[in-house]
Amino acid sequence: MTAERKPWTVPMLAEAKQAGRKLAMLTAYDAGFARAMDAAGIDLVLVGDSLGMVVQGRTSTLPVTVDDIAYHTACVARGLSTALLVADLPFQADASPQRALDAATRFLQAGAVMAKLEGAGHKLEVIRHLVEREVPVCAHLGLTPQSVLRFGGFKVQGRDEAAAERLRREAREVQEAGASLLVLEGVPSPLAADITGALGIPTIGIGAGPHCDGQVLVLHDMLGLDSGHRRPRFVKDFLAEGGSVEGAFRAYAEAVRSGSFPDDAHSYR
Repeated sequence: MTAERKPWTVPMLAEAKQAGRKLAMLTAYDAGFARAMDAAGIDLVLVGDSLGMVVQGRTSTLPVTVDDIAYHTACVARGLSTALLVADLPFQADASPQRALDAATRFLQAGAVMAKLEGAGHKLEVIRHLVEREVPVCAHLGLTPQSVLRFGGFKVQGRDEAAAERLRREAREVQEAGASLLVLEGVPSPLAADITGALGIPTIGIGAGPHCDGQVLVLHDMLGLDSGHRRPRFVKDFLAEGGSVEGAFRAYAEAVRSGSFPDDAHSYR
């Protein structure tokens, strides 16, 4: 089955949005799980700084380093043949354009195709700097975990009109800066739908309702594993219905593509 699929490329993401084809994305941190995701038809795989919480057992993503992401990116890349690999720029790795380029270069050399970074504002300069130097970028807005100290916890973003308008503006800005993909996390479903409809680049939701162009979940969450942290509302245990790890990945991909996940019970208003 894997051999019959073409490897995903950055231009294919925009083509999928235009065709109305939902994108299924999961996090992975090693070759074994990556190989199973690839076989199950997962479209994109993210080496997320979530590894700090679900792999390293930390209370936030802030302690994760560039070395950590580079190591896990190389591991995951060895397990993939068709899925597009995205690597997270960890806390302060994107504090300046040059720092971001140095880190992203390591990730692409380890096998990633795209670097992901959180926020807008001064990050717009970073996005432009990377894209001008041939590094594809995935932006990330809404509940950005690296901002957890400023937010005072993991809280839904964009619920009042001023905050919603700021997110709409920032989404336009990251697209204009050159981002090819946008993750929306912890955003009310109607707002995520508005942003998705206004953009030419695909949106990937996590706790952002069913109207995004795709979905992403953390590996451990969608397998029902206890990471030691409160389970967010948007998490669903796909292992329970999939019957096996690869079955869980297939069930997740099918649910995303059919639009049955996320439903209202796994979304915010």
